[in-house]
Amino acid sequence: MIALSIMAGQLTLTGILSWWLCRQFINPDSPLHLLDHPNERSLHQTPVPRSGGVAMIIAIMCGMLLTPFSYSESVWLLAGGGFVISIVSMADDWIDLPASIRLLVHMAASVWVVLGLDVDTSMFINHWVGLLFFMLSTIWLINLYNFMDGMDGLAGGMGAIGFSLFAIAGVFHADIEFSLVAILIAAANVGFLRFNFPPAKIFMGDAGSATMGFLVAGLSMWGLSLNLFELWFPLLVFSPFIFDATITLIRRALKGEKVWRAHREHYYQRLALAGWGHKKTVVYEYILMFFVGMSAISMLYWSEAVMIGLGFWALVYSLLAYKADMFCKKNMEGKS
Repeated sequence: MIALSIMAGQLTLTGILSWWLCRQFINPDSPLHLLDHPNERSLHQTPVPRSGGVAMIIAIMCGMLLTPFSYSESVWLLAGGGFVISIVSMADDWIDLPASIRLLVHMAASVWVVLGLDVDTSMFINHWVGLLFFMLSTIWLINLYNFMDGMDGLAGGMGAIGFSLFAIAGVFHADIEFSLVAILIAAANVGFLRFNFPPAKIFMGDAGSATMGFLVAGLSMWGLSLNLFELWFPLLVFSPFIFDATITLIRRALKGEKVWRAHREHYYQRLALAGWGHKKTVVYEYILMFFVGMSAISMLYWSEAVMIGLGFWALVYSLLAYKADMFCKKNMEGKS
């Protein structure tokens, strides 16, 4: 009972501290009132502080310090890698670091967490192919989350839902440590979302988005190493992000565009610009992720339905992409 009370306190502290720090950083007199000025690639029209990610990371760290047990080596591996990513990303928010430096840090963090967690690679052709897959996936998720953090409420809401679903998976297997870490991250996202839901008063910034992407990858591999779920589970839970970012990257590459350049060609950006706006687009994204996530949770304990479920969602995403393309084409042409 005492341990449960302490855990409830951790959760409450993390959410409230994230909320309170975001509120402080919105103040122009705050030393962390770093503004994100709009450009031709932005969806916002006025400068907005982008230090919400710093508030989230501080809140998660403080929440983790109040614990009834000693964390495992896996937690400290994730914490160490996430801390390095957050520091470098914070520096990038302030002084715009060269892409090569950021990439080197992302690569180092991916090697650190993949080798440290000792993930099972038996599903691959050989051990080295598996390691390479997880390292490249970690780098992609770090940058993917950054790409998808481009609209009010999107990344914060997806983090709140996605990490909560990770926590549920841990509870079902009675892994309290995994569930606690996941729900603390979700709580920090909820506190941040209070000021990030449209119209946003603060953004996550690279310090938040890159770190959240790393934590998605890290908790996915940690869950795999604990046999809490198989690889399809985290891919399905975060599929709204993964599908949009990956398909957009492929389409831009096929058109010969410089894929690393900022743009407004993600589905969520096109829908917002085509008339849905921020609030409607983000609410529909939440609904999509909720139903995808609930089906993923149910398939954890109904293994016979996994292939049917994955096929169903592949069909749904294909139809949604087609409808979104048609809608955006019609409405953007009408505006041009």
